[in-house]
Amino acid sequence: MNTIQLLGLVAGSCTTAAFIPQVVKTWKSRSAKDLSLGMFSIFCTGVLLWLAYGLLIMDIPVIIANMVTLVLASFLLVLKLRWKH
Repeated sequence: MNTIQLLGLVAGSCTTAAFIPQVVKTWKSRSAKDLSLGMFSIFCTGVLLWLAYGLLIMDIPVIIANMVTLVLASFLLVLKLRWKH
């Protein structure tokens, strides 16, 4: 692993980990009323496209970061749709 890949993995870890507090808060409160449905829908689409890009260029940091981010953001999107009130 070279320095550039390590930088990518650290950057991806930071931006991905940023979703964890929101997932925990939403799960504990059982409320997603303050989450924007439009923002998370567009964001999940963008992350899915980044994942496809990473797979096409075979870039491990891009693939890993976007796979995990897609899971976390999609989970929030599902909670938003499930807990509308």
